[in-house]
Amino acid sequence: MALSAGSYHTVGVTASGRVIAAGDNSYGQCAVGDWRDIVAVAAGSTHTLGLRANGTVVTAGNNADKQCEVDAWSGVQLP
Repeated sequence: MALSAGSYHTVGVTASGRVIAAGDNSYGQCAVGDWRDIVAVAAGSTHTLGLRANGTVVTAGNNADKQCEVDAWSGVQLP
């Protein structure tokens, strides 16, 4: 998915695989400026996930319920 809307923020993937974000960043959910090689994004209520072309996942934002603990994820693919 190239665009996604959370509760109060929106993220998108550019043609070059960079991520842009706008809106509420009170939990750091818009801190995606250094993400590269992204093919899909998903915006939660106060967190954001990005899928890299190599199948790994990056996250930003609120991790109160461990929703951003994806360091061990690999091989994730789009349907």
